[in-house]
Amino acid sequence: MADQTIQGAGIKIKNLYKIFGSRGSAYVEAVKNGMTKTELNEKHHHVLGLRDINIDMPAGGIQVVMGLSGSGKSTLIRHINRLIDPTAGEVIIDGTDVCQMNESDLRQFRRHKTAMVFQKFALLPHRTVLDNTVYGLEIQGISRDKQEEQARRWIERVGLKGFEDNYPNQLSGGMQQRVGLARALTNDAPILLMDEAFSALDPLIRMDMQSVLLDLQKEIKKTIVFITHDLDEALRLGDRIAILRDGEVIQQGTGQDIVLQPADEYISSFVKEVNRGRVIMVDTIATTTGGPADAGHVSVASGTTLEEAAKTMTDANQQYATVVDENGKSLGVLSMNSLIQAMVTPISHLTAAAAE
Repeated sequence: MADQTIQGAGIKIKNLYKIFGSRGSAYVEAVKNGMTKTELNEKHHHVLGLRDINIDMPAGGIQVVMGLSGSGKSTLIRHINRLIDPTAGEVIIDGTDVCQMNESDLRQFRRHKTAMVFQKFALLPHRTVLDNTVYGLEIQGISRDKQEEQARRWIERVGLKGFEDNYPNQLSGGMQQRVGLARALTNDAPILLMDEAFSALDPLIRMDMQSVLLDLQKEIKKTIVFITHDLDEALRLGDRIAILRDGEVIQQGTGQDIVLQPADEYISSFVKEVNRGRVIMVDTIATTTGGPADAGHVSVASGTTLEEAAKTMTDANQQYATVVDENGKSLGVLSMNSLIQAMVTPISHLTAAAAE
């Protein structure tokens, strides 16, 4: 069966509030007017889960939602498939507000538009790898032949060919999570929700699963919402990142935006230990001033990270590189010295230099 490209659907979250408690809607205006999470809990015994969340998640990209425990990130992702009902606000997908769907429409939406990968794998222990993987298609009423055709394809794509007849307790943690991913992909939904999907895995297996996801995404181009508390994971996976604290979005943008221009001290504390060479793009430090006339230049593509560019220049034994767009047009030049400096210079100095 030839590979298919499954286009994702864009998600627009608008003015979303979640207040846990029997009379949550009664306190929305108070929260809008500045009532804090602590005040709400102490005075009214209600818990503020989310406050005025506004995020546009572009179709076909990986949107990471990051935050520490209790920040609201898992609460947020569960609003997208309405496992949690909002107190106020909208979740717009393909022009439709999921929060206003009736029971029948919501059931169809969950079956056909979204799939979810959980931190705890959520495999059925009495089912084989194959039977776990076809589960979503069973619910949809797809024929068994079609179920198996789809499932075997994705089982192979996630690296589990030959394990179709094994049971979950015969697999490692990483292999079990691959089954969870294959099950979600077999469902053929445009939106993939991943709630701390790799957090329970050992570091090396976790990096391997990140690579699997990135490789698959080049093909499937789903809209992926990925929840994590790990900044390195967020920066590696996210086309865009939203950072939550106490139910509020503190900053959102690309990984480079967040590393170069942290919104406050809270964000700065997250990014201070980041390997900027893996995040900052060559476009940020390229200049229109070329190197010496007799210097050889190797070309690096716009969007290349500093670390990748350094390797390219080192391999070519060149001290200068020309940054080019997708058509090969020169966008500027960078030197090995400026590249190394950008990796170690304090962020404030680097952004000031880039602004000049």
